[in-house]
Amino acid sequence: MLELGTDSESAIQKDQRYLWHNITPYNEAAPPMIAATGSGSWVTDTNGQRYMDGMSGLWCVNVGYGRKELAEAAYEQLLQLPYFPLTQSHMPAIALAEKLNNWLGDDYVIFFSNSGSEANEAAFKIARQYQQQIGQHYRHKFISRYRGYHGSSMGALSATGQAQRKYKYEPLSGGFLHVAPPDSYRRLAGQTVEEFNLHCAQAIEDMIIWEGVETIAAVIMEPVITGGGIIIPHQVYMDRVQEICRTHGVLLIIDEVICGFGRSGQKFGHHNFGIKPDIVTMAKGLTSGYLPLSATAVRKDIYEAFKDKSDDYGHFRHVNTFGGNPAACALALRNLEVIEQEHLIERAQLLGQRLNTAMMDIADHPLIGDIRSFGLLTGIELVENKDSKKPASLDIVKSIIAGCKRKGLIIGKNGDTVAGYNNILTFAPPLSSTDEDLEFLISTFKHVMSEH
Repeated sequence: MLELGTDSESAIQKDQRYLWHNITPYNEAAPPMIAATGSGSWVTDTNGQRYMDGMSGLWCVNVGYGRKELAEAAYEQLLQLPYFPLTQSHMPAIALAEKLNNWLGDDYVIFFSNSGSEANEAAFKIARQYQQQIGQHYRHKFISRYRGYHGSSMGALSATGQAQRKYKYEPLSGGFLHVAPPDSYRRLAGQTVEEFNLHCAQAIEDMIIWEGVETIAAVIMEPVITGGGIIIPHQVYMDRVQEICRTHGVLLIIDEVICGFGRSGQKFGHHNFGIKPDIVTMAKGLTSGYLPLSATAVRKDIYEAFKDKSDDYGHFRHVNTFGGNPAACALALRNLEVIEQEHLIERAQLLGQRLNTAMMDIADHPLIGDIRSFGLLTGIELVENKDSKKPASLDIVKSIIAGCKRKGLIIGKNGDTVAGYNNILTFAPPLSSTDEDLEFLISTFKHVMSEH
């Protein structure tokens, strides 16, 4: 195990020889940071350099690093029962399913997997089978949004609306359709935000009708498009999409993989809009990234359609070896208790407001086109010209991210999404960040921007 003081040069050589990194071009001249330890909102590399993690890893370390109580919850469960498949059951899964149902605030049944991609794959199969079992035999298509992200497995990637993620992997799964996102920043001149959002919602109904109402199984969307650029819908959009789905017998799947578990300033992102999804998928903040675990929450009346004993194929024939692992469930349950006990949902709301206010102080910077915030989640769209809204070049985006990293701050961007639109800087620090942490993030970023 690599520790502080490890020969970093040797570690980098081994890294470059043996390790294939996620979504990162190979660059021998720019070796990766090798993290060694983490505490709170900070990580330390093998050279002893500390960084504030302004992205919570990959949008997931909601309660911060180094939580002994989470490690202990997993350890104690590993000693008691390290593994048992959910073809039967175990107590941590039962307790966590009950807790999630309580957090959702409605009547759902929970299916466990390991990742957001897998949670969405399960949702697609459930939606198609449900439609079959209620006699809607031709409903197999899904509608999602361009710029939205739903995972990297073949079905989830098919639902994803990011061409650069798909290039060289196509053809993908059939039956996935896409419509334009409610990107209010780029609405037509003269349109109000409400008018534009209603127009975008109408595109979903138009697609349903053009494709044939009887062929559409579900609509899938994040409450806010996150990795695609922090695109936040207006309330009228969410209301109208829910109405469209109900009118046409189309299920509404809400992907809470990033927006869930307090990130939005509510328990789940869709709670900000008051809608009631048919299926909710979740991962990341469920365990704060400490162990792999995801969930697909299915409305109880949909679940009831899978109880037909007269049909040999009526049950959900989907299995996941490690989904709902006892240790992961025990850790997740403790994670949700920490969020509740430390009032981290309210904290996210407060820190998000402070972050948004601070960023607005530099809104007149020539590179900043738009600032968008949703709880403790902020996106800053960089442009080369404020009037034309021409997206800033990738070189500019990378320069700002590198400048922050040199000063000890890790921030993100919407990389490898849509050609020409990888120009949004992203901020999603742990919900447990201190006032001092947030001030460091703000002051560091402002300083870097003043150099550009």
